[in-house]
Amino acid sequence: MPAARRTVDGYLRAPFPWYGLDEAFTGPRWLMQVGTAADGTVQHGATGHGEEPTTRPEVAGPERGRFAVVVTVAANPVRRSGDGTGVLDATTASSAAWLAGSGLLAYTWPAQLDHALRSEWLDQQTETAFELADDLDGPAWTTLSLPVDGVPRPFHYRESEFGWVLAGSTTAGVHLGAYGRGMSAYGLGFSVIADIAAYA
Repeated sequence: MPAARRTVDGYLRAPFPWYGLDEAFTGPRWLMQVGTAADGTVQHGATGHGEEPTTRPEVAGPERGRFAVVVTVAANPVRRSGDGTGVLDATTASSAAWLAGSGLLAYTWPAQLDHALRSEWLDQQTETAFELADDLDGPAWTTLSLPVDGVPRPFHYRESEFGWVLAGSTTAGVHLGAYGRGMSAYGLGFSVIADIAAYA
């Protein structure tokens, strides 16, 4: 994996707590990457759990990994645009759902697609993921309750042929998204990561 993906520096600059699977998960944990605003402020990021997914075309089906990725998104009611001249939409659980949905697609495109078709497929599916994330109360989503820091919280949840996606909010000033494959979402729990460096 690229060294930039592994660095913990971006995570340490975040002004909000990072979340991962709680202590009930005993498998491997690993860093992914953070997303920043134009001024370098960390706005979101992801941590991985289980077998790191692969997009190698020769690896297909269940062999492509059993994993769950947790996306933490800072809850910003008002965000300035990169040039400072405007205001962006507030981050919500839909923001977390969009990041989780697009993240799942990045690791689950059909292995048999050639390069040209893959780009078209990703564009199409990414647009669909955006529309779904914008309608969390729509028929594509169900609800389930999962523990966050030991307290049950409601989440929006959907499954597809590629895996599952869920999204919700916490009382700690962040929204949570998650996506995965091969691991049941129904048995997951989330908690603040005490030492993000342990994921590196």
